[in-house]
Amino acid sequence: MKNLKFILTNIFFIALLLVGCDDNDDINDSDQNPSSSINYDFGASVSRDFIGQIVDESGNPISSVQIKIGSSTTQTDVNGVFLIKNASVKSNFAYITATKSGYLTGSRTVVPTSGENKVKIMLLTATTVGTVTSGSAGNVTLANGTKVIFDGNFKKENGSAYLGSVNVVMHHLDPSDENIEIKMPGSLLASSSNGEAKVLETYGMVNVELQGSGGEKLQLSGSASIELPIDVAQASSSPSVIPLWHFDEEAGYWVQEGSATKVGNKYIGTVSHFSWWNCDAQFPTVNLCLTIVNPNNQPIENVQVQLTPNNQTYPRSGISNSNGEICGLVPANETLTMTILDNCGNVIHTSQIGPFSSNTVLPNIVLTAGMVQQTTVVGTLAQCNNSNVTDGYVLLHYGNQTLVSNVTNGSFDFNTLVCSANDAFTLEAYDYTNLQTSGTIAYTFTSPTTNVGNLVVCTAVTEYITYQIDNNPVKYLIGSINAGYSPNGLTISIQGNGTTTGGFYLWGNNNVPGIYTTSTYQLEGGDFNYIGQQTTNTVSFNLSNFGNVGGYIDMTFSGTYVNPTTSVTHSITGVIHVIRDN
Repeated sequence: MKNLKFILTNIFFIALLLVGCDDNDDINDSDQNPSSSINYDFGASVSRDFIGQIVDESGNPISSVQIKIGSSTTQTDVNGVFLIKNASVKSNFAYITATKSGYLTGSRTVVPTSGENKVKIMLLTATTVGTVTSGSAGNVTLANGTKVIFDGNFKKENGSAYLGSVNVVMHHLDPSDENIEIKMPGSLLASSSNGEAKVLETYGMVNVELQGSGGEKLQLSGSASIELPIDVAQASSSPSVIPLWHFDEEAGYWVQEGSATKVGNKYIGTVSHFSWWNCDAQFPTVNLCLTIVNPNNQPIENVQVQLTPNNQTYPRSGISNSNGEICGLVPANETLTMTILDNCGNVIHTSQIGPFSSNTVLPNIVLTAGMVQQTTVVGTLAQCNNSNVTDGYVLLHYGNQTLVSNVTNGSFDFNTLVCSANDAFTLEAYDYTNLQTSGTIAYTFTSPTTNVGNLVVCTAVTEYITYQIDNNPVKYLIGSINAGYSPNGLTISIQGNGTTTGGFYLWGNNNVPGIYTTSTYQLEGGDFNYIGQQTTNTVSFNLSNFGNVGGYIDMTFSGTYVNPTTSVTHSITGVIHVIRDN
């Protein structure tokens, strides 16, 4: 899979968060329920559509990631893509979280538009980098000099003291990291010590997670000292004392708490709990909007724009939406450098803008044919019988980027810039309803429109698992599914047991076709946790086919089960159609 460097986003700078003009509404509702207060206009509750992709640190897609937006949830497919329609969020604030076993929780805060909101998140691996022991001081240090010194006091999630070894998971994000905007949580929206909304300039972030010997989550019951190296390019501008901010994982923004002192080439501060911590300068802001158009005044989508305040080192990026728009908070009363890039990373326009003392809408920025080549890719996604696909998406792979377009009654389109030296691209289409895919098909851009006609999704997905709980939407698990039989029994799984991340795991002690209960087969999954002999249930399993290696295992299951936490009875039905690996 190609390395995906560019950000799939909507009409905001990820780090320069949009301030909208909708009526303010109480943020503390069931849609998005932050745990701390901030003087920010979140807007009214609205329904919005989202499409996005989750990738690892190499840019490869991650399947079976649990996605949550407001009260809506879903999972990523084999391409790391997710679709959520009609999610209930705030008009100026939507908080997306992505969780999967083996990775740190990823998140993104966006300002949702009325169209299709595109999101990209890069998950960081939850790898233990060191171990300390309760009752005695200890430290863990990364190769770049990031260091945490522990006083030896730890507690469990229920507040009781923890005794034993402590595994430390730790990541440092340097401001120079080209992927920092899709690795870091939320955005750079923050609440100052007096509750004022601020936008931050980061001087480095660190995430620390603590786990007991049994894998249980731990927290500090005392304090810890954190040491963050200062990026060389920021050394001369770094203040002697800088505010510390922790990321509120419930609220979706940063909260000021304490400060760090510059000692040599590091910032050193004391913290009393762990999540993400950030050394950041804060600045007053105004709202800036701009629109990218062609000479015919038509908007250009997927254009990367960078803004760099003259008193800051690193730019923050955004990509224009389908209306060519980008809006965001920028420093007040400062000159900014605006840089526009093509899809190959070449600079096609640079200018100085500002300073701005109040909210500003710039005149349209016109990209001429001499600067860029623009094209619109259009087509129709059809099933084998030529009827339109109503629930699916199309991926466009071009150079080092991947664009994704949702399908509306079969129709899809991409509006993007083309580099003169490269006019080859590929499309992949997916039909969720019928579990069909087109495979990868090669095309060549033409200007101004590339019409690919009907893109037919008529090649069945080779293996899949689907299930439905009560009347909730059907969950499709499509990707690398492991299935086989050994002396230990039959196992079928996708990306681990998924007890909290939406994966799926079935195991049992029989491979002979027939009908069985949970005395033979047991299930684990992110939406139903565990269904087995210890669970009150009526679930039955119909193993209809058990092929040779390379053949298919086919099974259906259905019945009711009682959630042991809530004591609520749910129904579940499912289909397993997977290739036997061993």
